[in-house]
Amino acid sequence: MNLLHAGATLETAHTAVILLHGRGSSARDIISLAAELALPGVAFLAPEAPNGSWYPLRFLEAQVRNEPFLSDALEMVRAAMPHTGLEQQNIALLGFSQGACLALETAHRTGGRFKAVIGLSGGLIGADSELELRDSPSLEFTPVFLGCSDIDPHIPLERVQRSAALLERQGGSVETRIYPNFGHGINSDELEVVRTLLRAP
Repeated sequence: MNLLHAGATLETAHTAVILLHGRGSSARDIISLAAELALPGVAFLAPEAPNGSWYPLRFLEAQVRNEPFLSDALEMVRAAMPHTGLEQQNIALLGFSQGACLALETAHRTGGRFKAVIGLSGGLIGADSELELRDSPSLEFTPVFLGCSDIDPHIPLERVQRSAALLERQGGSVETRIYPNFGHGINSDELEVVRTLLRAP
């Protein structure tokens, strides 16, 4: 698997972050967060979606409509984790936009304790009718952060809130921050939350 790497070496890192880019973006774009976060002892790894997209349709569509691409994307994230050489409890998933949806969905389906799960402008994947039907494994008090604007043109606020509720029901320790009139992007407050989560023992 081709993974871009930044930050600490895998031999010295105490924490690894799998970074997942948005639609139309790239691993090179999202790996730039490593320099902004500037966290010693943290390694950052970024896979790249084929043709810049993890799955073809909106994340609000029924999951079957995004197959087989969605399953392939989930497998790519799971396959990246062993490359860190760390236990899952020392691995964080962080994504923006389509990558945020993929990060949250990976944790939701995988379960277990992660260092953190961070969705910046995203939510769980699937049609509304599918979300309540899931029987997902416990997240074992994994810290989960969802940050989004109240007017994001791609991510409905209701889906962010519903995703937060489902992840909390699943055993995540969930924090949600909604930023008024912000738009679709990553802000400095979100980056500070990420730093705090990744520095935590």
